[in-house]
Amino acid sequence: MNCLVCKMFRKGKIEAKVILAAVILLFVCFLVVPMIFLLVKSFSSGGGFSFAAYGDIFTSQGFWSSMGNSFLVSACAALITTSLAFFLAYAMNHARMPKFFQVLVKSITVAPMFLPSITYGFIIIYSLGKEGLITHLFGGQLFSIYGFSGLLLGYIIYTLPITFMLIHNAFQYVDKNYIIVSKVMGDSGIRTFFMTAVRPLVGTMGAAFIQSFTLSFTDFGIPTSIGGQYDVVATRLYNEMLGSIPNFPGGAATALMMLIPAIFSIIMMNVLQKYNFRYNKVSKVVLEKSPVRDTICMVGSGLISLVTVALFLVMFLVPFVKQWPYDFSFTFEHIISVFTTGNLLSVYGNSLMVAFATAVLGVLVSYGAALVTARAGLSPKLTKIVDAISMITNTVPGMVLGIGFLFAFSGTGIQNTFFIIIICNIVHFFTTPYLMAKNALEKMNGSWESTAALMGDSWIKTLIRVVIPNSFTTILEMLSYYFINAMVTISAVVFLTGAHTMVLTTKIKELQHYARFDEIFVLSLLILFTNVVVKVVLALMRKHAEKPARVKSTVKRGIICEE
Repeated sequence: MNCLVCKMFRKGKIEAKVILAAVILLFVCFLVVPMIFLLVKSFSSGGGFSFAAYGDIFTSQGFWSSMGNSFLVSACAALITTSLAFFLAYAMNHARMPKFFQVLVKSITVAPMFLPSITYGFIIIYSLGKEGLITHLFGGQLFSIYGFSGLLLGYIIYTLPITFMLIHNAFQYVDKNYIIVSKVMGDSGIRTFFMTAVRPLVGTMGAAFIQSFTLSFTDFGIPTSIGGQYDVVATRLYNEMLGSIPNFPGGAATALMMLIPAIFSIIMMNVLQKYNFRYNKVSKVVLEKSPVRDTICMVGSGLISLVTVALFLVMFLVPFVKQWPYDFSFTFEHIISVFTTGNLLSVYGNSLMVAFATAVLGVLVSYGAALVTARAGLSPKLTKIVDAISMITNTVPGMVLGIGFLFAFSGTGIQNTFFIIIICNIVHFFTTPYLMAKNALEKMNGSWESTAALMGDSWIKTLIRVVIPNSFTTILEMLSYYFINAMVTISAVVFLTGAHTMVLTTKIKELQHYARFDEIFVLSLLILFTNVVVKVVLALMRKHAEKPARVKSTVKRGIICEE
């Protein structure tokens, strides 16, 4: 019997090694190779090896100015965003607020995730510009929206949902019992706050800060719409590659320089791991009402939500106005124009196809990678390869990856195809779905495969019958993540789309040049609506899969599957 089990495990390991080899081959071809091409291009000049591109960068005042601008605005945005995210998460977890109010605030906070970042800039223009909605309400422009101030506001909107979710999830694992203990010990309110709410989340808040900084530093959508004369690295890189006079070696060198803060952030994330608190158990404690705390939290979170709604309100008004801001007559002509223009509808179809294909194939790749690292019993040396891949993909900015793809696959059969866009999305967004799946699979009963082997089932059959059904909710989350990000991304695909493979985000970029903002907002609403529908459908599927909580017993096979 033991020999039989050993044979089954050996066969399972062969299958797992095949999956592992396929995953490694995929990332060698579509991550390592593009990065090598990018590196080689940065040292090429006049057909030979040269340091000229780096020499131009290091002696260029414009480059260092754009780097300094990017660091400054990204750091300021990250600091403000992390503070706001912590406040909102604290209000959700420690304040006594009505349930409907909490749901409303959370929904409004995460809603911008369903829109491409390039749309944020146009929203700020139409809300706070000289003819903006909020400007008219206040009787004058509150501040200059182009340059630092506009970028700062845009980056805050862009990164707040992510930082909030990160801190909010961490808050749920903070033991509230220590608040009661602190009060019993006679600590002041401020000391209690810092010792029981701030200190346990120092590591998480550090990670949130770094995440916000990195996303802001590498974003292209917001600077291209509202950056103005405030030059940042992302717009400089775009102009180097697709400007009136393309400079490919200079663009490659600039792209590699963008990796520096990303690599630094990974190092800092590892350092911050030691500041994370881990409790043996988390007590379900309902805190007593505190009029001061609850009022501050409710008013503060309400104001943040109100500002968000006020900014995004214009997106729902402009498409139904004849000519903003001169003729406010109600009309459907902008909506009708989009749906009767074959080109725009085909672009929407392209986006849907790319998003669905990215979601399905991305889940297959990331889930397969998670299976071989968490459930196959392979050597740690082999599994660390996949972990390293996930770390690298999380480090490489979308623009850098897109340029690498451009250099590596120009002149090949996959240039300007949907295939290259889908593969780029799968690689770019690999890290989070992989970690989702790995964490879920590691928490499952480790004896299922052994039991199945004793019953004569193969490793693959065990996965299909037991493991996959018990991780179905995680798979749905992975599908949602891939689909939404594929719908809203622009940084990676802006260099890869052609006339026949254009998606909604790159179409919005094109419409910007013609000042067709009515159509831009209609397409943005289309993206928002699509993402919300997909999110709701997958959430309902997940809810259905989770209830009722039950244990399926397969007596014949001798396996207990817990759902």
